[in-house]
Amino acid sequence: MQRNLARIFDEYLVSAARLGDQQAFSQLVTHWQVKFFAHAYRLTGNKDMALDVTQESWVHIVRGLPKLQDTATFPAWAYRIVTRRAADAIRQIQRQRRTNAAYGAEPKMPENAAENAEIKADGAPLSRAMAALPKAQRVTIALHYIEGFSIAEIAAVLEVPAGTVKTRLMHARRKLRAILEGENNG
Repeated sequence: MQRNLARIFDEYLVSAARLGDQQAFSQLVTHWQVKFFAHAYRLTGNKDMALDVTQESWVHIVRGLPKLQDTATFPAWAYRIVTRRAADAIRQIQRQRRTNAAYGAEPKMPENAAENAEIKADGAPLSRAMAALPKAQRVTIALHYIEGFSIAEIAAVLEVPAGTVKTRLMHARRKLRAILEGENNG
């Protein structure tokens, strides 16, 4: 099999980059960036997502480059990394869509039954205030205060980091306080 000069030069750049040559790595990025972006775009169909995938792929390439045994396999190896990162990004978007759909599918009580339950519990103002929250905050605060879930449990249920749960709780509390204080003053 006859190899072309571009492949040979790429192998040289990969070898030099593995040894820490920053200029060789820079040339490698310059040569492959557009190709990796085009591949990521074909997989994701979204320019911004493709840019993110390409960027994340380079991080993985840099980390894995010292472990690459055969420099001739760099193109296939790197494209595999881009493909995996794109698949991860698509799965994350799908997971987010499922979560958002679940937020929207919260069961609604009949209006009269909801009013009767609120009156009995003397929680009508709180229920109205919670209904005014964005879905993500409403679900988070309900899981924490109504269901009694810990922050770690909520993070697992919603598939978000614990920090995101804490942030949602903080913003939800502030909004609830502002809404409830506004009702008491009005």
